[in-house]
Amino acid sequence: MINMYEVSETNKMIEHENLDVRTITLGISLLDCIDSDLNELNRKIYEKITTVAKDLVSTGQDIEKEFGIPIVNKRISITPISLIGAAACRTPEDFVAIARTLDRAAHQVGVNFIGGYSALVSKGMTASDENLIRSIPQALAETERICSSVNVGSTKTGINMDAVRLCGEIVKATAEATKERDSLGCAKLVIFCNAPDDNPFMAGAFLGVTEADAVINVGVSGPGVVKKALEKVRGKGFEELCETIKKTAFKVTRVGQLVAGEASARMGIPFGIVDLSLAPTPAVGDSVAEILEEIGLERVGAPGTTAALAMLNDQVKKGGVMASSYVGGLSGAFIPVSEDQGMIDAVHAGSLTLEKLEAMTCVCSVGLDMIAIPGRTSASTISGIIADEMAIGMVNQKTTAVRLIPVIGKEVGDTAEFGGLLGYAPIMPVNEFGCDAFISRQGRIPAPIHSFKN
Repeated sequence: MINMYEVSETNKMIEHENLDVRTITLGISLLDCIDSDLNELNRKIYEKITTVAKDLVSTGQDIEKEFGIPIVNKRISITPISLIGAAACRTPEDFVAIARTLDRAAHQVGVNFIGGYSALVSKGMTASDENLIRSIPQALAETERICSSVNVGSTKTGINMDAVRLCGEIVKATAEATKERDSLGCAKLVIFCNAPDDNPFMAGAFLGVTEADAVINVGVSGPGVVKKALEKVRGKGFEELCETIKKTAFKVTRVGQLVAGEASARMGIPFGIVDLSLAPTPAVGDSVAEILEEIGLERVGAPGTTAALAMLNDQVKKGGVMASSYVGGLSGAFIPVSEDQGMIDAVHAGSLTLEKLEAMTCVCSVGLDMIAIPGRTSASTISGIIADEMAIGMVNQKTTAVRLIPVIGKEVGDTAEFGGLLGYAPIMPVNEFGCDAFISRQGRIPAPIHSFKN
């Protein structure tokens, strides 16, 4: 049982260490909205979202006031739209019409993002999948609150290289379509391997087809809390270091469990999972990079960085998993560049490169996240970077993702400004050698041998 003592124990964390519940994400199944008439489909989608989510924001605000716990975002995830629109959508423009409907619904209920403008194509693409993917640049350019994702690989199926090639082109086209805003559209587009069905964090959230009609998922965050705790064991051994991380992760996750239980009870919607990821923000003192530096690195990117991150990720999971009845989503530590001041500083200092970030993604929660690169970077190079990251996820049986932002008109040394939680990012250099012949091959990379477990 969670009691008020546990809540009061977190007051200091909230007031001084940037502890917050990053998001309450309401998952809504749209399977019962499917219709062959596009106008009727849009009507059903708007009606279902605005009905089920009408009390989401007010419920979150009530919990904030009652318990004194900041809940930064209230969001919605939905069934992948490539499935919902398959019967009605014949062209990419038809899918854009659904995107506009989703944006209107999100605005009506007051959430800041709605995720699930998505396609799951790890083995092959239907005509509907391809039309949705091709609609992404226009959809993200014409909406404010839509987030999009494409799952192009899995440990069980391999990597769909046709989809990888297309996604490289789509990332580039999205950058062009939103170039007046430093290619902001790409910050709302994630390419996945092994995407989880219950991820509450944007931009990759969607509601998997195995989920209930509606579900409450919560994402917590507390890099600042972990850093403060580690300051007290500076110079101590690894055993004490690990115990401190575990105990702190437990406390942070208990806050998420409390909020999830309250939101579920008040809205009459089942509780799904708590995602206990350490998700940084641009705020000073709310950085995963600073945790790694507190562990003993001069700068993130120095030798030892991957080992330190692996340890942090593992201890966060070990501590958090005991604090919630259901842990899921991504869970661990995120390493987005633009959303973490310590990461930004490391890039400026020259200690952190794209290649080192790729190595770190082998042991973090997600992958290459919120990384700004030169706008002239070719679509095939972007596809090559996606393919590398998908291979890490496929072989290691973990979720990996790519959120690259080729900022049109900017070069290495420039800075891209995204605003809010998305922060700002220095433009990072990309390997100039080409991979066109590799990316132009058709078909898919087979699943690894260890995927055969039946």
